[in-house]
Amino acid sequence: MPDPAKMEAAVHAYVAAFEAGSADQVAALYAIDATVEDPIGSPIHHGREAIRAFYAESMKTGARLKLEGPVRVGADYAVFPFSVNLNFDGGPKRIDVIDTFRFNEANEVIEMRAFWGATNMHGF
Repeated sequence: MPDPAKMEAAVHAYVAAFEAGSADQVAALYAIDATVEDPIGSPIHHGREAIRAFYAESMKTGARLKLEGPVRVGADYAVFPFSVNLNFDGGPKRIDVIDTFRFNEANEVIEMRAFWGATNMHGF
C-alpha cells in the first residue's frame, strides 16, 4: 500500500506546483503510465508527457487552486475538494472541484479523476 502521509503530501505538492505555474512539477507526481480524466467524462490523457502538456495548457489561464477542506486518504486513494480560481473573459471565475488521486506502491499518482460540471462553474 502507498504511504498515507506521502499521498497527502502529493496533494499539497500538486496545489503548490499550480501556484508556481510548473507543469513539470505536477507531471513529476504521476507515474509514467498514469491517466488524467479532467473533467470526468472527457477524453483521458495517457502517460506523463500527455499529462504534462494538459497541465501546461491549463496553467495558461493563470488558474490558482485552493483546498476547500481536508484531504481524505483511504486505501490507495486521496480525495480532496478545492476551488479553481482564475480571471477569464474579463473577470474572476471559480470552479468547485473534487479530485481523486489513486497511487501505486511507489507513491506515484496512477490515476486522477476530476469531478465537476457546469453547475460547479461560477461567474461564467
